[in-house]
Parts: sequence; structure tokens; C-alpha cells
Amino acid sequence: MTIAYEWRGDFENSAVNILHAEGFDHPVLDIDWLTQVHGHSLGWVCARQDGELVGFVNVAWDGGVHAFVLDTLVSRELRRSGIGAELVAAAVRGARAARCEWLHVDFDDHLRTFYFDACGFQSTSAGLIAL
Repeated sequence: MTIAYEWRGDFENSAVNILHAEGFDHPVLDIDWLTQVHGHSLGWVCARQDGELVGFVNVAWDGGVHAFVLDTLVSRELRRSGIGAELVAAAVRGARAARCEWLHVDFDDHLRTFYFDACGFQSTSAGLIAL
């Protein structure tokens, strides 16, 4: 299996909407990802197999030294194959190249092993207000 990873790669909204629906178990929505990432993100990473989008991660930022991993997505049939970890590794490289000093992520408990063990994040104290 050959997967190509591209920082700030081109994609179709419909392809990310399908991955997002699979990843977060909801119906396919009509979200304009292109406008969102071009307006609010440091970058994003696309993973492709034979030209088909099979993975995506968004890297938002504060315009300074903090970047944030959002929406790490891998197609259902290719999960647990290392694609997610490589998406995050490419996000790390992109954030580092942009001279960010910190890359943040939050996640549900079942993803703890993925983000800590496979991706190298460390546990920190943080706060959250549900809105």
C-alpha cells in the first residue's frame, strides 16, 4: 500500500465530508472545508491512495506559536495501518516549519493510546468549557 501525504494539499469538500462522517459517526454533511481551512488554518495534511483521499488532518493556529490538531480522519477500511500517525507527523513537520513552538490536541479517551504512544504527545494540564 502506497500512501502519499501532502501538506496543504488540494481536496474536494465532499471527500472530507465523507471522511468526517465516518470518523465522527454522523450523516454526511455539506461543510465548506476549503473556505474554513484557507481562512483559519496554518495548514492541513491530505493522505491519498491511488489519487483517492483516505486521510486528512487540519492544523489550526493562533497566528503565533501555538498550533492545534483537529479532525484527524482516516477512511474506515484503512484505520490502524499507520496513516493517522503519519498524518500527525506531517502536521508536526508543517507546524515546526512555520516556527510554531507548541502543537496541541484534545481527544476522547479511546484515542489516548493513539495520540500519546503512536504520535508522541505528552499529557498536560488543560481546561475546557463546554459551550
